[in-house]
Amino acid sequence: MGWVDKRLAELGIEIPIAAPPIAAKIEGWALEKEMLLISGAIPKLDGEPQFIGKVGREFDLTEGQAAARLSALCMLAQAKIALGGDLNRIRRILKLNGFVNAMPDFTEIPQVVNGASELFIDIFGEAGRHARTAVGVAVMPFDVAIEVEGTFIVD
Repeated sequence: MGWVDKRLAELGIEIPIAAPPIAAKIEGWALEKEMLLISGAIPKLDGEPQFIGKVGREFDLTEGQAAARLSALCMLAQAKIALGGDLNRIRRILKLNGFVNAMPDFTEIPQVVNGASELFIDIFGEAGRHARTAVGVAVMPFDVAIEVEGTFIVD
């Protein structure tokens, strides 16, 4: 058990089972040398999309953050596969891009994506701090509330 596994246990966090992309003919991740790119992850449990609807209509800010957190956990599930099950190989979360399915008058987009950002900081500490883009969009695949993608530096 490595330090990431211990930290996850301390926080009571379980990484979900990675599910393959539902509709797109893509990989969930790409690894080249020390760069790990994680494809856009939607909030899924047991392979099924969760948080169906718009932030600012079906979901408030707190629920949007929970959707972002679940998306980030799904990113870690993909990273776990890419890294042969060893999340301890993650040296740094470099960049996140968050896309929030929001009502036009909902302006707390960055705060929603904080659900993902804060999870990575909680787990990885300083190595979890990252550059980020957070945007609101009119529609998402499967009408999910959020999608998050990222770039990690790994050993």
